[in-house]
Formats: sequence, C-alpha cells, structure tokens
Amino acid sequence: MLSVPGPDGDREVRLSNPDKVYFPERGITKREVVEYYLAVAEPMLRALRDRPTNLKRFPDGVDGEPFFAKRVPKGAPSWVTPVTVTFPSGRTAQSVCPTEPAVIAWAANLGTLDFHPWPVRRADTDRPDELRVDLDPQPGTGFADAVAVAGVLREVLDEAGLVGWPKTSGGRGIHVFARIRPERSFIEVRRAVIAIARRVAARSPERATVDWWKEERGERVFLDYNQAARDRTIASAWSVRGLPRATVSMPVNWDDLPDVDPSDFDLRTVPGLLAERGDPHAGMDDAVGTLDTALDWFAADERDHGLGELPYPPEYPKMPGEPMRVQPSRARSGGAGAS
Repeated sequence: MLSVPGPDGDREVRLSNPDKVYFPERGITKREVVEYYLAVAEPMLRALRDRPTNLKRFPDGVDGEPFFAKRVPKGAPSWVTPVTVTFPSGRTAQSVCPTEPAVIAWAANLGTLDFHPWPVRRADTDRPDELRVDLDPQPGTGFADAVAVAGVLREVLDEAGLVGWPKTSGGRGIHVFARIRPERSFIEVRRAVIAIARRVAARSPERATVDWWKEERGERVFLDYNQAARDRTIASAWSVRGLPRATVSMPVNWDDLPDVDPSDFDLRTVPGLLAERGDPHAGMDDAVGTLDTALDWFAADERDHGLGELPYPPEYPKMPGEPMRVQPSRARSGGAGAS
C-alpha cells in the first residue's frame, strides 16, 4: 500500500505487482511509473483537476495491447469521484474526474500511462474551457517543422486575443493549449480552431496544412482541428507516453521551444527538471480569453470565401453543414459518397 496525502487525511492506494516491467528497453517498472506521477502530481492536477479523463491503460506494459477506459472501472475507491459526459452518439457515461494525487496514483496502478482529459470541467461538461491545437508532423517532417508552425500559431492566437501554452507531445509533435471562457459549445470551439488553423496554413503554406485527407497533406505539419471535437482528447501535460523510452508530454516556454529536444523529457528526467525549473504552465489559469474573434474569422471565411465546415472523424454522426466524408481521389473517380 502507498499512503498518499488527501484533503481529509491520507489515502491508502494499493500497489499491485510493483516490480512488473512496463518499459523493457529501459527496465522501468510499475513502481517507478507510480512514483513518477506522485512526483509531478501538483502541476499535473492543474491540468486534470475536475476534468473528465480517459485513461489509456497498458496493463502489460508498452509491449502489450493498450486500451482506453472512458468509464470509471469497477471497484474504484469511493474517493474516485465520477462525472457524467455525453458522447457524440448521445450516450452518456460516468468518467473518472481527478481531484487529488491519490486518484492519479490509483489510475497509474491500473496500468495508466497517458491521461487524456476532456477540455471541460465538472461544472459544465458541454462547454469547453480549453482550446487545443495539435500540430502533427506528417511523413517527411519532424519536430523542427512543428516548432516553426507553432511560432506562426502563436502569432495567430495573439491576434485572436488568446494566450497559447506549448508542450511537447512526447513524440514528434507539439500541442498548444489556450484557456477560454466556458461559454461556447464544442461545435463553436472546433470552428474557432478551424479558423485559427486556416490562418496558420495560409501564412505558412509550405509547412502547414488543414487538409483532413492524408493524400492531400504532403510533407507538412497537419493542424488537427478534429481534436477539438466532442470526445476527442489529447494526452495531458506531464503524461508518460506509451513509447519505448517513456517520454513525457512536457510543458515548455515559448522562448525555450526552438531549442527543445523532446527526447530529453522522460519519466526519469522530468521530476528533476520540475524541481529545478518549476511548472512552465503555472500561469495558464490567469490567461483566459474568448473565441469572439476566431468565430468572426470563421463566419467571414464562410461568407466571403465559401470556406465552411470540414469533415468530422468517420465514427461521428453526420454533422450540420459538413461536407462529404469521401477522400478526394475517390470522389473524382466516382467513389462512395458521405458516410
């Protein structure tokens, strides 16, 4: 058992099979994963607190088959408090909603490596308080390309009245988050991301794209606007990724980003970096903006240039105003229509 301080006394967190190896390449055990999460619990709770959170579980380590747990597992302690979320299908579920370090440690004992919070909080699970942009390098591009595109994104966010906070993805990509007032729907937030991403791509057409279909992206960084759709989530800051080196999705400052090597941030190095440098995203909750400007951009793009909605992921119901979900090459050859 682990004794973890809680709001009304210590919590007892069971640690099963502590010596089980989760990362064979480096010999990292489950105990090390749980200890890592306790070491970064304070800043991680700033990213997770009161957010419905999907758990990406690797019960057999990174060489096994992971799965997403979108509901509170059976047998959860009473202090793991759930929150109701609604999926695109209209179905609902009781999701894990972290409120204290013990919840993170409990989830890690279940084999959770990545914590994937929704961009909403318990008080209103239908109105996001966080705008997220996922910069996804395509084949032929890498982290340096994502850094260049992130610099353009920062400028566009500033023009929209938003403050962006970058972090490494734990791989080749970059995630940029911005706090927003919880006054808009998921559809509106997604449209704001589309409008912002279009401006980034227009300013850096050789490096950035919003093309949903892979055949059109080329060797560019894809600004994945669909990560703003309901029930789509991104690994939180401080999450250990399910990769052989146990890299971490690490918050960074804009000034440091051009010199960052994402492989420097892993389960064994990050606690020391946190102790030395603090949390680069500590001020995020004090920089809250609105989507008014970005939504004005979306409306102007639609009115003046005929640019409206973009395709949703294939598992979503058909959405209002959405174009056909058929890749361009199939459409040109007379293939199937919208799904």
